[in-house]
Amino acid sequence: MVRPYAIKGKKRKNRGEKYDKEEQEHEEQVEEEEREPAKQAAIEKPTEEVEGKEEEEGGEAGTDELEGIPIAPSDKKNNKNGVIFVLEKASLEVAKVGKSFQLLNSDDHANFLLKNNKNPADYRPDITHQALLSILDSPVNKAGRLQAVYVRTEKGVLFEVKPHVRIPRTYKRFSGIMLQLLQKLNITAVGKREKLLRVIKNPVTNYFPVNSRKIGFSYSSDKLAKMRKYVDAVGDDGNLVFVVGAMAHGKIEVDYIDDFIAISGYPLSAAMCIARITEALADKWSIL
Repeated sequence: MVRPYAIKGKKRKNRGEKYDKEEQEHEEQVEEEEREPAKQAAIEKPTEEVEGKEEEEGGEAGTDELEGIPIAPSDKKNNKNGVIFVLEKASLEVAKVGKSFQLLNSDDHANFLLKNNKNPADYRPDITHQALLSILDSPVNKAGRLQAVYVRTEKGVLFEVKPHVRIPRTYKRFSGIMLQLLQKLNITAVGKREKLLRVIKNPVTNYFPVNSRKIGFSYSSDKLAKMRKYVDAVGDDGNLVFVVGAMAHGKIEVDYIDDFIAISGYPLSAAMCIARITEALADKWSIL
């Protein structure tokens, strides 16, 4: 009687799988034995380096870093004071328009705002966009003198913008970033865990350095000053905090400002005001 082909083929297949499995296990065992000394060396070597560092540091703790471990870039020789910008009353509001959430602006959502008894002229997120580009593109930031940027919306939401973040150039992409920030509360760098933009707790004064001078700007201020002379008169004793309004109309009304000044006899946009500030600081600190 002839054995069926299906059974014969099945047995041959099982025998082949058995041989392949045994060969694979043998190869894995050999690789594991070869890898074991390398693993042991990799485990012991960092421990020996840490112990050696601890013995060598002595009274100079914190001055040296372990080799091979990535650390945040820091300029230890640069102890100079810097500048902080605060954008107040920024028009950044999210609402559900149709079936999706969108960042409201006067151009695309005028009918929606009118139906909800709101003035479309007050919804200008492009002002914040232009102001952030003016700050982050300035030579003061390129030179590393910008310490932080804080933005507080009309609704009171406060978020921080890292000085090394790259804000999108086009408004459409900027709108998407702000929408994501206000919904998820933070935005991380690509491929990293660092939070480039993050919502933080109020008040903003909790994040100011101790010796900081808070300066506000308003066209209605009685104190008209030339920005270059003003920053020279302030001195280098502490950090400077400039508070600029990021709204279309009105005046910033906060209680933490030390001095209110006007830097022009004409109303200026937030971006133009920031440009004058950064230009004066660049001249004072000899930044070209």
